[in-house]
Amino acid sequence: MADGSASFEPATGGSTDTVAGERLRLFIERVENLEEEKKEIMDQVKEVYAEMKGEGYDTKVVRQIVRLRKMDRADRQEQEALLDLYLSAIGEA
Repeated sequence: MADGSASFEPATGGSTDTVAGERLRLFIERVENLEEEKKEIMDQVKEVYAEMKGEGYDTKVVRQIVRLRKMDRADRQEQEALLDLYLSAIGEA
């Protein structure tokens, strides 16, 4: 396979160093390809945030919402309860 995910069996009589080197090269190329895809996706995300900002949305708040939506409901509720508790403790609630 072109993505290097196919099972890899060394040919009999081949050099182990050559086989290991080829396998390592395939892993490195896969990581490089994924890093490039990640960069492209991050650029797209940055564009969406710029578009939101252009329409008047507060991107700090939007980023916080995105982060909260990723969280498990119980973890989120626990974090919110601790935040309320800490704010009360310092007289900010």
